[in-house]
Amino acid sequence: MAAQPAMAQSKQLTLCWAAWDPANALVELSKDFTAKSGIGMKFEFVPWTSYADRFLNELNSKGKLCDLIIGDSQWIGGAAENGHYVKLNDFFQREGIRMEDFMPATVTGYSEWPKNTPNYWALPAMGDAIGWTYRKDWFSRPDIKAAFQQKAGRELAPPKTWDELKEVASFFQGREIDGRKVYGAYIYTERGSEGITMGVTNALYAFGFKYEDPKKPYSMQGFVNSADAVKGLEFYKQLYDCCTAPGMTNAYMQEGLDAFKSGQVAMQMNFFAFFPGLYKDPNVGGDKIGFFVNPMQKERGTQLGGQGISVVAYSERRDDALQYIKWFAQPDVQKKWWSLGGYSCHKAVLNDPGFPASAPFAADFLTSMGMVKDFWAEPSYATLLLDMQKRMHDYVIAGQGTAQQALDLLIRDWTKVFKDDGKL
Repeated sequence: MAAQPAMAQSKQLTLCWAAWDPANALVELSKDFTAKSGIGMKFEFVPWTSYADRFLNELNSKGKLCDLIIGDSQWIGGAAENGHYVKLNDFFQREGIRMEDFMPATVTGYSEWPKNTPNYWALPAMGDAIGWTYRKDWFSRPDIKAAFQQKAGRELAPPKTWDELKEVASFFQGREIDGRKVYGAYIYTERGSEGITMGVTNALYAFGFKYEDPKKPYSMQGFVNSADAVKGLEFYKQLYDCCTAPGMTNAYMQEGLDAFKSGQVAMQMNFFAFFPGLYKDPNVGGDKIGFFVNPMQKERGTQLGGQGISVVAYSERRDDALQYIKWFAQPDVQKKWWSLGGYSCHKAVLNDPGFPASAPFAADFLTSMGMVKDFWAEPSYATLLLDMQKRMHDYVIAGQGTAQQALDLLIRDWTKVFKDDGKL
């Protein structure tokens, strides 16, 4: 009898993800799984800056650290084709887990490979997209409102188009508020991993950029470098030049949070995942913060973030890991996941009539998840991403060449990758 507790303790799964607020929520949520199943949970969380390197190396080396992994949406192609993830179709069918119960964009973004086929390698776990925060308290001050009305000839309000966003950002740029100089907008500029790509795409999508000809896969001429795409890229650079804080030449998620929390900026681009924490912030949260969806221009669109949860093919505890997936997929678990600060992708949560009023940013999140677009999820996504990082940073931040040249060069880079992969 004495050995039984020790045997129960020895059943343990390791879940790998990034170190951020939603991961803390998942730790709390997973206590229910352990209580129900007797399976202990261990977590391996690493900072976003090293998340991809750390876990892609783990998968590529067929390591056994992770039984479950919450992997980025762009990894799905490589993970499927290289055999890193367990294919979940038979398991889903056996357990009655229906992909129709999850938001379509999250199934396509986090679970499917090839895209738009019923081949599933993950369960949608953490819905996310780019949204915006703004200083609601500044926007509502009579003196600031009057000054903006006089300058712009319209009422100060959260921007609905990129033109309006630039107008508002320009108005706040260099303005003194409560004895302190502030800046218009915070946008992503980081070069080393994925930052500037995750930022600039929000403008590109809105202006009309597309990755390829929808009728001819991997045919990019006239889509990646269309006249509209050029305008979008030029606009992002104009916004960077006119309306951001000095020194933000290599900045991503954390720098944006710091800039907003410290009262530096009027508006901030960032992932919805951070919004629950910002709303609770003692200095800029509560009544002082507001939220809005990524502005439109010619079209609506926003960069997809978020991840699916997969069973690692090299795990020696596959059955227990699948048990976790089955538990996590339940509607009541998904509802608690949202209440703790995670972003559920389940329709039972998102289509609930009370969802838009369940948090100050819930309605904007729901709107955003209906207009998300994602970067390439090809097995060679890492090379494709680094190509875009270089071309975008060289133009937007370093001021090299023109937007047309940057996008033309990007097509050249990507064409080489797809030729090497035998796709062209």
